[in-house]
Amino acid sequence: MKSLVLAIQFMTRLPLPKVRAEARHVAAAIRWFPVAGLVVSAAIAAAAWLGLQRDPWIAALLALLAWVWMTGALHLDGLGDIADAAGAGHADPGRLSAVLADPHIGSFGVAAIALQLISKLVLLRFAVEAPLTILAAIPVIARVGPLLWAICLPPLHQGIGTTFGRGANTSAAAAWAVVLCIASCVLQPALLFALPAFAFWGLWLRQRIGGLSGDGHGAGIEVVETALLAALVFSQ
Repeated sequence: MKSLVLAIQFMTRLPLPKVRAEARHVAAAIRWFPVAGLVVSAAIAAAAWLGLQRDPWIAALLALLAWVWMTGALHLDGLGDIADAAGAGHADPGRLSAVLADPHIGSFGVAAIALQLISKLVLLRFAVEAPLTILAAIPVIARVGPLLWAICLPPLHQGIGTTFGRGANTSAAAAWAVVLCIASCVLQPALLFALPAFAFWGLWLRQRIGGLSGDGHGAGIEVVETALLAALVFSQ
């Protein structure tokens, strides 16, 4: 239970009481990331439903605002950091680690975040026309990714991503993979597009960044969410 509370506290802005936890509880929290995604899903679905009472574009905007607010823009921050690191590392690989550690955002990061928000807004405009239960599944499924990446990729450095990574195991990953398959059968086959999206992001991180960090997890969640939105829209 402590690991679940920690997962929700870290991944969302839902107010929960502080818990005393050991390192093993923090590590195990990664197994509950998809459950934390349910909190994000509830906020998105509620906002989209409210907006649909007026217009699909209003629904898309409210859903996006709820998405960003409930996550505290945590994953967008990771996306910006990874974009800056990849941009700097392309010209000078030796700068990659330094840029990742820099708390400031550069032009690559700004562009990546802006494009991500625009992409989500446009895709949400059409995604809200599908049943909201399908839209709500996307944040849950995307948060299976960190389990898989933590198992398959080497850590870049010691940090919160490494701490969470110690709790990842094949049993938890397999269990959530089964949930993903069931969701795709019950809700929408397009949700299975998460599997190649997970693989793509893992391969890209290995080739361009060299390993996994907390920023890699956050950026990956954003990438997979957008990929699933696109798959949902184009499958309608």
